Amino acid sequence: MKMTRIYEGAHQWVMFGRDPHRPEKIIDTNQYMVRTADRCLLLDPGGIELFAPMLAAVLHHAPVEEITDLFASHQDPDIISSLGLWDQALPNAKLHAAQLWEGFLRHFGCESIEYVPIPDHGGTINLGSVELQIVPAHYLHSSANFHIYDPQAKILMSGDVGAALEAPGAPVFVDNFEAHIEKMRYFHQRWMPSNQAKRAWLERVRKLDVQILAPQHGRMFKGDDVRRFLDWFEALQVGIAV
Repeated sequence: MKMTRIYEGAHQWVMFGRDPHRPEKIIDTNQYMVRTADRCLLLDPGGIELFAPMLAAVLHHAPVEEITDLFASHQDPDIISSLGLWDQALPNAKLHAAQLWEGFLRHFGCESIEYVPIPDHGGTINLGSVELQIVPAHYLHSSANFHIYDPQAKILMSGDVGAALEAPGAPVFVDNFEAHIEKMRYFHQRWMPSNQAKRAWLERVRKLDVQILAPQHGRMFKGDDVRRFLDWFEALQVGIAV
């Protein structure tokens, strides 16, 4: 599994993905880690098929006892179906996820990990040296959906917003925005059901200083490409299956 450090300061951000051993019919996903001096938060830690390589990759950066928190942006299996295995590996950890989805996510296994329900208006995750903001992103695409914003690193982990479906081995960052559009268009039009929800999310996000937009599938956006994506997404009509 490829590991890419995307921020280094008083704390770190690392992206995990591009696993060459991923089964062919399993969608490629990006997993993220926020690492402080003595705490580690895993963001959208992945499906059950990726648990072993994901755990091995994370242990290069933190001992298991310092992996204290998990975050699930929504309930999809590619996001968090590995929960039952993390539950065995991290019995003292906390899972931050939507209050709405608790009864559903527990089907993946959540006996030892503490479930910390996120209310609809969002909240924060305090890791000591950094406090992360939980940004509502409801109906993009899940009915209870959240993103994570780091005001120090200026990174927005944006879940399925910004996602693209590409061949294995794609670069980590967008290098040609215009060429990248066609890798994103159908995904956003088909998976995002609500133009009203899209506008509400854009209003929230445009108030933030985002230098890196980090989706759960495909390449990340940085610098001016963040603005280009927001402008493109604003103009896009979604919910095309209605």
